[in-house]
Amino acid sequence: MTTITGLRTVGVPVTDQDRALAFYTELGFETRLDAPISETTRWIEIAPPGSTSGLALVSGNEVAPGIDTGVRFSVASAEVEHRDMAAGGVAVGELLRWDGVPPMFTFTDPDGNTFYVVQEGSDV
Repeated sequence: MTTITGLRTVGVPVTDQDRALAFYTELGFETRLDAPISETTRWIEIAPPGSTSGLALVSGNEVAPGIDTGVRFSVASAEVEHRDMAAGGVAVGELLRWDGVPPMFTFTDPDGNTFYVVQEGSDV
């Protein structure tokens, strides 16, 4: 039996930690931790405000950037978030709608990593 109590971060490979940090903070993420671990690399953790888990922006030296992360973020309205992200210059995919499935879409960060945004709630 495990004593794991939660999920802290999911590592996302990036080529430029400063550029990635700027991208995510412009989306409204909070910087939770930013500490040097070598002369050229930092350990950076970011998260949506109020979230108990977040992302670790790890140096692309560990894992190649440009992956499908499988990370899904939740929002109150996928349509509003899709519109706002697109208006802010974020590369967003098509807003998808299927019967019985919450509206959702993808977006990519400057390193080509793919993320998903899914509307909260079951009354879709």
